[in-house]
Amino acid sequence: HLLFSMITPVPWLERVPTYKEKTENLQIESASYGLLGYPVLQAADILIYKANVVPVGKDQLPHLELTREICRRFNFLYGEVFPEPQAKLTKYALMPGLDGRKMSKSYDNAIYLADTAEETANKIRTMFTDPERKLRTDKGDPRVRKCPVFGLHLIYNKKETDEIEAACKSAELGCVDCKKRLIKAMNDKLEPIRARRRELEQNPKQLDDILAAGAEKARKAAAATMAEVRSAMNLD
Repeated sequence: HLLFSMITPVPWLERVPTYKEKTENLQIESASYGLLGYPVLQAADILIYKANVVPVGKDQLPHLELTREICRRFNFLYGEVFPEPQAKLTKYALMPGLDGRKMSKSYDNAIYLADTAEETANKIRTMFTDPERKLRTDKGDPRVRKCPVFGLHLIYNKKETDEIEAACKSAELGCVDCKKRLIKAMNDKLEPIRARRRELEQNPKQLDDILAAGAEKARKAAAATMAEVRSAMNLD
């Protein structure tokens, strides 16, 4: 991280969209290096293991592009050490949050895998919906107006989305009932994950062993990369 920070121009970091977004949304007047330089830390985490492919959300693509820029600059200055990592997007590359922005812990608008079924239901009940539907009889347009409830239906309740969209547009389906259907769909999909989590929580030693084995493997890979980096930079 320190070595990469020495070759990364500040303007590269200032143009990262998520940096601008966080300073505006969180009303930060004087950002710390921790916020500004976080993408450099991400780049170090990726490149130290010489990753070729990185699974990311759509909002993280600018961070990965910065990683590629840092990679290219290092390789230009010191020789070919790192491969340029490529993005691997999932089918649903951006998860809508409770308030319509991207789902993020920083925005306090997330539904967590650790949430209970009731906690999930309570969060969904508070979600923003189509802003033009002020009355139950108002007709909506959830896709065009980017209703976050409909956005989660597209992920967790795909088979019913055509019906829900049509019923919203005709005002046959109200927002409260739409949320009830999402609550059921999400809890049905998340229950197997919650069950597996509860099962793993009953055996903390197994989790510790898995983490320890992974950490040891990561340390060996990181040590090999750092030896190569020091040699390339004549820091031996």
